[in-house]
Amino acid sequence: MQQYLSICGETVTQKVIEKSRFITTSRHVEGEEQAKAFVEEIRSKYPDATHNCSAYICDELGNCLRFSDDGEPQGTAGMPMLEVIKNKKLYQTAVVVTRYFGGIKLGAGGLVRAYSGSAAENLDVAQKVLYQTCSEGKYTVDYSCVDTALRYLSEQGANILNTEYLNEVIFTVAVKKDEEEDFNSSFLNRLNGKIKIEKLKEYFFPFKI
Repeated sequence: MQQYLSICGETVTQKVIEKSRFITTSRHVEGEEQAKAFVEEIRSKYPDATHNCSAYICDELGNCLRFSDDGEPQGTAGMPMLEVIKNKKLYQTAVVVTRYFGGIKLGAGGLVRAYSGSAAENLDVAQKVLYQTCSEGKYTVDYSCVDTALRYLSEQGANILNTEYLNEVIFTVAVKKDEEEDFNSSFLNRLNGKIKIEKLKEYFFPFKI
């Protein structure tokens, strides 16, 4: 797995269909334990709801996936929501659609459209991130070069993980692995070589898109 798409944080949307209120909550989750805890959290948040239907793909390979109709007719809620997540090629993503029944039955087709549509609209507005292998590095500069370094990092949209102001200024930065060489070379040129670069480690990192 070289890269995969997910969402960042939590997104809440809602809509009313035939007097029923549908509240959709999506969240980035890592593993089934987190996904289950998220579903239970939403159940506790809306304890008086008619249904809290859920679906998730909670790993980065698409192997750990679950769904629940939570009392809606079988196949009308959880599975359509899961299909939305799959079609959008999202991983480590959980969605709960909470329904407050408004008194008008939607029928099987109407329920499928309501739940899948609610999930799709929510995920469309959720912040997406692309998990790719990053190279985390330590970039050390004198105080005289800080402004130039900050301008360069800003121009590059760099992910600054930490900044330490000691005898020198140390920036800890995550860079896409396949851009590391060019990033470091340009940084050296910008500061006329007045920078110390130390590679720390590599791992998957969520780059905003």
